[in-house]
Amino acid sequence: MNYQSINLEKKGFITTITLNRPDKLNAINQQMVNELSDAFASENRDDSTRVLVITGAGRAFCSGADLSQERSGGRSRVIHTFADRVFAALNIEKPIIACINGLAVGGGCTMTLSCDIRIASEAAKFQLPFTRLGLCTELASTYLLPRLVGMGKACELILTSKMIDAGEAMQIGLVNQVVPAGELLRATYEMAESIAKLPPLAVQLNKKGLRQAIERELPGQLRYEALASAFLRSTEDHQEAVKAFLEKRRPNF
Repeated sequence: MNYQSINLEKKGFITTITLNRPDKLNAINQQMVNELSDAFASENRDDSTRVLVITGAGRAFCSGADLSQERSGGRSRVIHTFADRVFAALNIEKPIIACINGLAVGGGCTMTLSCDIRIASEAAKFQLPFTRLGLCTELASTYLLPRLVGMGKACELILTSKMIDAGEAMQIGLVNQVVPAGELLRATYEMAESIAKLPPLAVQLNKKGLRQAIERELPGQLRYEALASAFLRSTEDHQEAVKAFLEKRRPNF
């Protein structure tokens, strides 16, 4: 697909997807939804990609749904299809790091919730404004947010529709790290590279285990861990990891 609303860049084992509608603060329209879906699906199948990074062009990460489509009913279609894409993102095997460079509002904030790790610039701000707009919270926010920040904080953020800065987001667990704006890309790629250097199958199966543990009971998770461990012990990655450890060298996966 020839992307128009996003950019895709590969560097080593890391693929960066940049939301690229800076004049609209990277607001989500149907084209962006379709292109994001295609990019995530294709990179998930590509063995040369081990880690995905998503960020925004310009001064915003993403300002949510494009409200200019509201009168034509386009916003409703975008939200419906984007909700499906959020679910799909949760099932992507590769780790996804949100590199939050600025404003993350509405669907833009929710997009970060479906990522595995969130690193924010000091300039980033977060808001779920649905209640203030007379709407129900969308895009799995009611599912994902309490699991990150707890029910009390989730209620506070959603029911007040207040905007919070990066410092508060860090304090409540909404993001993993906050760094100066000039260091955001460096910090994000350091994290991505540290993951990309590890055995890819082990990374993917551990991500799957963590994601599904939200809904599964303990016995099911114990069985999953046992089966995954048995499989990973038979892989070349495990053999190389052990060999490198014994030979006191860096492994090559």
